[in-house]
Amino acid sequence: MMGENVWRYTLLGTIFTLLAFAIVGQMARIQLNPEQVKYFKEVRAANLGTYRTINPARGLIFDRYGHVLAGDTKVYEVGVELAWVENPHTIALALNVVLGLDYNTVLQKVSQDASPNVVYVVLDNFVPQEKIDRLESYRQEIEDTYQNSRDKDRPSLSGLTYVPHLMRVYPEKDRGSNILGFVTVEGEGNFGVEAKFNNLLAGEPKNVWIPRDPNLVEDMPNIPDGADLILTIDRDIQKAVEDIIDNAVDDNGADSGTIVVLDPQTGEILAMATTPRLNLNEYWRYSEVFKNSTPFNRAISQTYEPGSVYKILTMAAALDKGAVTPDTEFLDRGVFEIGGTFIYNWNRAAWGPQNMTGCLQHSLNVCLAWVASQLGAKDFYNYMQAFGIGHLTGVDMAGEMPGRLKFPGDADWYDADLGTNAFGQGVAVTPLQMAVAAAAIANDGKLMAPHIVRAVVNKG
Repeated sequence: MMGENVWRYTLLGTIFTLLAFAIVGQMARIQLNPEQVKYFKEVRAANLGTYRTINPARGLIFDRYGHVLAGDTKVYEVGVELAWVENPHTIALALNVVLGLDYNTVLQKVSQDASPNVVYVVLDNFVPQEKIDRLESYRQEIEDTYQNSRDKDRPSLSGLTYVPHLMRVYPEKDRGSNILGFVTVEGEGNFGVEAKFNNLLAGEPKNVWIPRDPNLVEDMPNIPDGADLILTIDRDIQKAVEDIIDNAVDDNGADSGTIVVLDPQTGEILAMATTPRLNLNEYWRYSEVFKNSTPFNRAISQTYEPGSVYKILTMAAALDKGAVTPDTEFLDRGVFEIGGTFIYNWNRAAWGPQNMTGCLQHSLNVCLAWVASQLGAKDFYNYMQAFGIGHLTGVDMAGEMPGRLKFPGDADWYDADLGTNAFGQGVAVTPLQMAVAAAAIANDGKLMAPHIVRAVVNKG
């Protein structure tokens, strides 16, 4: 009898031995296969917790006297932990009423089963504190009412979570908006100092492991806030010039206007106002406000022919070189020929005998063209370069344009350009360039680099 069953025992032993080897081999394969190892780690990680990017608080922006021009406020990301959802209908209804979300869309998202790949779903973001308080009040009301109920369909907000984070806010709305720029929901600075100093303001984000087991939670790592900026801007002067320019544009039916106020001795920009301006708390209206490629800040991003204001640069250059003196006499006959082109005054009149002071007082094109000819093309353009015409000023804001000054030897420069450039025609400058050049005259010929950031406060 025993002899007859030996082969059976042997067969079973062989089968179990092979199964054991197969199991061991499969375990070895799984542990040694990088793809399998990665998959199981992902499954384990999804059940134990998740990595989240923690962004530090973005640095604040102040005016020169400490008034906050750009700050941060706490808002929330609203989502659900799918494994903890008890009543999808209650969550969808609550978010429809409080947050205005579509009921069916929310219901579909929160009704799905949790899986290794989907354990958490974002339902809304940038939700203000007052709406979170309403949801929490509703949650508490439900718990108080149904705390003893065993009905599996009882109302419940279980699974609904709120993740706090910071959102950029601008207390002054559109004041100084062309200077500041704005920050998108992705945390990227656009235009102005928000773009120029984005990395400093944003700080360094860190990936942090967030366990689902509260017993495994560790203290959050210290993540330094972004650096603060103190601008040279005076908020009161900024408001005043914005009011002035708005009224001037309205009164004159102009398309736009720009004002730059700076300290000639330091290059500090005290105010920079232009139109249009955007309420930075509603930055998504950008394309509505800035139509047809309108520059965000005309003071640095749009060039124009300066015209007669440019005459002070021509006269300053000639005086400094000694080509003329304030008392140099000039007989204005109403026309001056240079390079085959005839130059006329703004009213086509002849103003007779003048000295250099009279030429500027009466803004005489004929006289200034003659002054440039006395200075000579080489010296004239060297001085214009020294004034910074045709070059970036290097102002610490994003989006600056260099303008253009033609030179002898350029394909589109002609002898007549010396005469017309002398009174600001055929020259392209930004308002800031022109202001910086004029400020150099007020500062005994010392041209200061314009800047809008007075100080950076980083880690104290």
